[in-house]
Amino acid sequence: MSKPPSRRPSGPVANGRSNGPRQGHRPGGKGPGGKGPGGNRPEKRALSARAAALRLLTAVLGETPRLLSELREAPWLAAMPAPERARAQRLATEGLRQLERCDRLLDKHLKKTPPLPVQNVLRLGTWELATGGAAHGVVNDWVNETARMQTHGHLRGLVNAVLRKIAAEAPAEWPKLRAPRLADWLREPLAEAYGRERILAFETAHAAGAPLDLTPRNASQAADWAAKLGGSLLPTGSIRLTGPVQVSALPGYEEGAWWIQDAAAALPAKLLGDVTGKTILDLCAAPGGKTLQLAAAGAKVTALDISESRLLRLRENLDRTGLKAKILAADALEHQGTYDAILLDAPCSATGTIRRHPDLPLARDGAEIGELIGLQEAMLEHALTLLKPGGTLIFCTCSLIPDEGECQIEEALAHHPDLQVLRPALEGIEAAWITEEGGLRTTPDLWPEAGGMDGFYMAALRKPD
Repeated sequence: MSKPPSRRPSGPVANGRSNGPRQGHRPGGKGPGGKGPGGNRPEKRALSARAAALRLLTAVLGETPRLLSELREAPWLAAMPAPERARAQRLATEGLRQLERCDRLLDKHLKKTPPLPVQNVLRLGTWELATGGAAHGVVNDWVNETARMQTHGHLRGLVNAVLRKIAAEAPAEWPKLRAPRLADWLREPLAEAYGRERILAFETAHAAGAPLDLTPRNASQAADWAAKLGGSLLPTGSIRLTGPVQVSALPGYEEGAWWIQDAAAALPAKLLGDVTGKTILDLCAAPGGKTLQLAAAGAKVTALDISESRLLRLRENLDRTGLKAKILAADALEHQGTYDAILLDAPCSATGTIRRHPDLPLARDGAEIGELIGLQEAMLEHALTLLKPGGTLIFCTCSLIPDEGECQIEEALAHHPDLQVLRPALEGIEAAWITEEGGLRTTPDLWPEAGGMDGFYMAALRKPD
């Protein structure tokens, strides 16, 4: 694996600014805000999965873009039956993941771009038709959804005509289309850092989506649980499941024998080695996968996060697994204390998680990254003051951008030349993943035959005695 350069890349990611309009933005769209699926007046009827998916897609791509994660607790979505809600979220997620492919099929059938809600009807219908949806039902339902729009209902004839053409050609044409490209604000800096050939591999992995990875509470039972769950045991000890599953119905869920955690996200805590009896601060802990790992390994964990609402999920997982940790809702930059080890999963662009969050590069434009880089640096500096002499600090981010990973560690070493980087020696990792400064870099194109992994950067810093 080629290593990303140590220098900061040029372009919008380096200074936190975006050049040009946000990719995926279309004028005229409205956010959900309690309005109908096409941005019109509120509806009294219960939302169908398709209507909810349309509302989600329009919220992400509208004038005031929102992430799907920000809409998860929206009352209109929470009120839906769980199966319909899950179907809506999957339809919206796949529509966003394959947006470019949908648009490429639609372009030749449209003389001009329709209003955003109607454009999104066509996109979602195209994805369904291209991936095995029954043509009559798909076309009929999306025509009806269009007809319900107060402002754009007159375009139902257009929707009917275009989707019927798509139904005839999409199954054959869809496989010929390239993997959707990343938004320009992110693609260009990443291509500079990794090379264009690697970026194509990233995009292929993003288009494929992400399987479900689990971390077993008892690492020695990982193989047994993989067999019970019908999954595979990954080289690093995570369990991987493929295909749609109802998580709460799986064996071991109720008794807390495992929790959901991408294989790459499970690595930072493992860098600490044997943590039995050690006092460990998990900074920015929610939703809590790393806290659970450390507690299961015998550490005395303090889990801190600024968001009380995000900590609710951590509390629920601790209750389910029967594990213990001290939970603090506080600002990481104001916390005081001393610890044997600290795990800092710093706030970042989350660009390493696009396999499962395809809305991210469409709803964001990179404008916040400069501020995030400054926050990461401040958190890292403060965390070092909380670390006992001889202690270890793990710095990690779920970002593909070197500014948020390799560069942060290079600058920390320049400011603190007495710090020692502990080169990773973990089961299942490859030598090519270890970076020049001694950190560990994962990218979505690794393990392509097994389904890839999230992009993560992590490094272990030892404070002198």
